Parts: sequence; structure tokens; C-alpha cells
Amino acid sequence: QVQLVQSGGGLVQAGDSLRLSCAASGRTFRSYAMGWFRQAPGKEREFVAAINWSGGIYADSVKGRFIISRDNAKSTLYLQMSSLKPEDTAVYYCAGSPRSALTTDVYDYWGQGTQVTVSS
Repeated sequence: QVQLVQSGGGLVQAGDSLRLSCAASGRTFRSYAMGWFRQAPGKEREFVAAINWSGGIYADSVKGRFIISRDNAKSTLYLQMSSLKPEDTAVYYCAGSPRSALTTDVYDYWGQGTQVTVSS
């Protein structure tokens, strides 16, 4: 069992940057594929980015603006968000999969979610 605890988020202006963190319990973090998702009001949850031992992948909407990274020594996942836009406003969730392959949709463990609001 893995628990994911998120931190970060908040209210920022368009063009600002923000970093989200996701701390994982357990000693198997380094073997997990990890991802970030978001859900805007009235919309379905959507994939943002994912990372495993080989690298990362991104949704087209955030490519070039967001960077996913991980610190295996700290069992922590990060999402560095830059050049934020109002359409990035959403609740952001981190997720973990014991299947190490990169995936955009199959995750077993989820964080509690954190609100990111970008004002214009």
C-alpha cells in the first residue's frame, strides 16, 4: 500500500510559476511510474504528465511549460508549472502505479488533490 500526500498549489496570476509536491510512503517509490492529473470544474479528469525510470511524457497542453521530476531519495514527485494560464485552473492529483511502464491512465494510488487557481 502506498500513500500519496500532496502539497503546494494556491492562487497565482497568469504567467506565474508554481510547484506541486507529492510525498509517497513506502520503500518501492523508485520503481513506480508516477503521474499528475487535473480536473477542472465541470470537466473530466485529464492526464498532465508522467515519469518513470526512463523519462517523462506530457500532455500537449502543458508541454514546454510544465516539468515533472522525482527525487527517489526523498520519495517525492514534483510538478514545476511555469507560464501558467487561466485554463490551467483545476484540482491537481498525483498518482502512482507499481507497473513501472509509463502510462497516461492506469494508476492504483492517488493523492488527495490540491487546488491551483490562475487568475487573468
